[in-house]
Amino acid sequence: MKHFLRQVGQFFIPPLVYFLMRIIWYTTRKTFHNADSIEAKQYVCVTWHGELFMSPQAYRQLHKKFPASAIISSHFDGSLIARTLQFLRIRPLRGSTRRGARQVLLQAFKSIKNGEEVLITPDGPKGPRHTMSDGAVGIALKSKLPIFVMNFTAKNYWQFSSWDKFVIPKPFTQVDFYIQSLSLEGMEHEEAKAYLSAKMLENTIV
Repeated sequence: MKHFLRQVGQFFIPPLVYFLMRIIWYTTRKTFHNADSIEAKQYVCVTWHGELFMSPQAYRQLHKKFPASAIISSHFDGSLIARTLQFLRIRPLRGSTRRGARQVLLQAFKSIKNGEEVLITPDGPKGPRHTMSDGAVGIALKSKLPIFVMNFTAKNYWQFSSWDKFVIPKPFTQVDFYIQSLSLEGMEHEEAKAYLSAKMLENTIV
């Protein structure tokens, strides 16, 4: 019975979530800060797990036609996220840079070689919140691609009590997107992790 309910949920929940995402997107007032720093070239793209409601939509606003894939966990919630992101033409790479890392990293490098951008939540899939894992930095350093950072704040919002404190802006509120183009060139791995973490924490909801 549990398996059946999960199958039903995977079919019905993603389109409903996507519909809600688009309602919030079109009813909020949005300001993009530093968006002109993002060029029409390939990036490794990052956002915090708790910002997944809005940041993939901001990504598609700025890179409307760029082929993209996203590293998504193989858990049930990951299945829901994966199917939802497909409505934004973001292809899922199922796995985690923490568990089964080798397989998903191989998929990510194959996607990059094929010209896709790879989207990653550095603190996903299970946290701790706002903690930088090795995946995003490792992929950026090895591929020698710059990083496209997406963060947002909202004047009025709902915040879940989940580990990632998932944020959904309220309709008609002001949402500020903070976009950064970063290079990790010449950095050691731990230095790059600390640098990226600090930049991603500059503009986010605590």
